[in-house]
Amino acid sequence: MKVAVTGATGFLGPGLVQGLLSQGHQVQVLTRDVARAMERLPAGVTGAVFDGRTAMGPEALAGVDAVVHLAGEPVAQRWTKDAKQRIHDSRVQGTRVLVDTMKAAGTVKRFVSTSAIGYYGGAREAQVLTEDSAPGDDFLARVCVAWEAEALRARAEAGVSTAVVRMGMVLHPDGGALHKMLPPFRMGAGGPVGSGKQYVSWIHLDDARALIQFALAHPELEGPVNATAPEPVTNAAFAHALGHALGRPSVMHVPAFMVKAALGEMSKVVLEGQRVLPARAQAAGFAFGFPELEGALKQLLG
Repeated sequence: MKVAVTGATGFLGPGLVQGLLSQGHQVQVLTRDVARAMERLPAGVTGAVFDGRTAMGPEALAGVDAVVHLAGEPVAQRWTKDAKQRIHDSRVQGTRVLVDTMKAAGTVKRFVSTSAIGYYGGAREAQVLTEDSAPGDDFLARVCVAWEAEALRARAEAGVSTAVVRMGMVLHPDGGALHKMLPPFRMGAGGPVGSGKQYVSWIHLDDARALIQFALAHPELEGPVNATAPEPVTNAAFAHALGHALGRPSVMHVPAFMVKAALGEMSKVVLEGQRVLPARAQAAGFAFGFPELEGALKQLLG
């Protein structure tokens, strides 16, 4: 297949592009800076300009059979008014531009768009959440609902088989949340955050990429798909497991007020959490390489 990928130079992108090439697919990256992307990605990749705002001509997807949409403004920042607008627009408007281009191109048969488990909202405590659970009503939940609605237009308006992959907390020491946790934990200054009772629905980076490729290869898997390991843990259990993996203590509790002072409204992501299960992925036959946190951390940090 010829597969177009947005967000190809981000956290998930380079490994996904390499994986697609290894499977014999052609890859076309859609990116703001094509020349810079070509420098960072394997040989053989082609590119077209995509900024998430400007309409693209159908030639950007010429001959493309499938599209994987990873691009979006980072959520892990202080949520100023402008930042919240960028977080919203990069996902909602960006997906709208992409779907409109897919409709014009007329060759795309499969669309895999990322979303996030923020869809479920943060105030769910220990409630078990699957793809059938109702959305929340906080900022991130509203963004995800609008984001997914734009993605699902591909199916409703152009008959394109569409999966929406709701990403959990992706683990790898080179980026994301784990990268930020490692310095204090390595110094022995890590520990539970807030109550410690909030759930962390995590996924190993390799499994996140593999699930996207699995979704791409299984067009019958449509609608929402949770990308989280089958065993979510509490924040306290996560802190203990990370300390154990590093051979360091993990008893330095971080009070909620300190997190709120540092992060503002974005602190809700850290202090509330969700207990999400990958029901549809498992029902479709996806096998997690790292279903348990201890094994995932050992592989990542060993």
